[in-house]
Order: sequence, then C-alpha cells, then structure tokens
Amino acid sequence: MLVYLDESGDTGWKFLKPYRHGGSSRYLCLAFLFLPKRHWKLPRKIIADLYHKYRWVHEMKACKATDSQKIEFCKATQQMLLDNQDIKIACIVVKKQNVQQHIQTDPNKLYNYMCKLVVVDHVARESEIEFIPDKRSIKVESGNSLSDYLQTSLWFDHNAKTKVVNNPQESDKNYNLQFVDWIANCVWSHFEDAETTVYPQIGPHIKVRHLFF
Repeated sequence: MLVYLDESGDTGWKFLKPYRHGGSSRYLCLAFLFLPKRHWKLPRKIIADLYHKYRWVHEMKACKATDSQKIEFCKATQQMLLDNQDIKIACIVVKKQNVQQHIQTDPNKLYNYMCKLVVVDHVARESEIEFIPDKRSIKVESGNSLSDYLQTSLWFDHNAKTKVVNNPQESDKNYNLQFVDWIANCVWSHFEDAETTVYPQIGPHIKVRHLFF
C-alpha cells in the first residue's frame, strides 16, 4: 500500500494577531491517502486532468485554486472513491488554541501523534507500506523520525507486522502528493475560514477526525 501525507496550516502558536496578518493558523489539518498500488494512477489522473483543462504549467497548490476548481476536484474524488472502495482518504484536524502549553513547546511531537492516530488504524493489517510525505512539508525533528515513530507504534503498541518504507518526495514531481495537498486544503479551509461551499462536496466521503476540539 502507498500512504501519502500532506498538510494545511502551520505549527505556530501566535494567536494574538489574526492569521495571515502576523498570527498563526488556528487549525492544522493532516491529510492522508491510503492507496493500493494497483490504483496509483487514479488520484494523479484527477490532478492531471485539471492541469490539462486549465493549462497550468507550474505546480498548482490548492490554496491558489478557485472554489469552482476545488468543487470539480471534489466531485472527481467522490466518483473515484465510489468506484474504488479500497481507496481511503482520512484527515485529522487539531484546534491549536486548545492545545496545552506544555505540548506547544514541541509541536513536532503533536504532528507525530496526529499521524499515528490516523495511520495505524488503516495499515495495521498490511505487510508493508510505502510512506510518502512531502519533502517540503513540516519537518519532524524531535526524537525519532516520523516513519520510525510509526514503525515503533505498529510493532510494539499494536503488535502489527507492518513494515514502513519511508520515501519522501517533492510534490511538484508527484501528482498524488498534489492530490493530498488539495484534500488537506479543502478540509482545512472549512475550519480555518468557515468555508461552506467546497467542504460539503468532500467531507461526507472521507473520514475527518477532530483533536482538541
């Protein structure tokens, strides 16, 4: 199985000023795509079709796309999930203002923990997963690397035999990572900006978990 990860939001804790005006995001969303290898072309085709239709030349981040383009993306994703029910998409969203002060001193541990809460439940029965985070995303620097943390949790906490193969890639060269970026943004915007047009197109079709709400 292939497991892709990207996020929207940041791990800052500056809440005295508004987000985008000197303050940090109030929410952080991690998005995961659990993709059987035989389906690896399906999410990337959704992104490739958008590039072709809108003649994008450089990487198009979801935060720069229009609502109509995001809705188009969500509807294509809906159909992909309906046609291929072994493809799973999951997100976890943390309300950062409710995170205790002692946890805020090391946000990387929070990031690790969020990943574990989602990934382990989806892969514990797999013999091996290829874990593909975006190289340019938030770096996890404390303690073990994220992949080692997931491996330890699977083997020792959950008695799973799953092997984690870490393979970070750059999203500008990987349409499946761009797909996950779009998922993360569509979910995060609903919480961060109270967006209510795009999210209803995708929210009911994926698993969204809340943390510190």
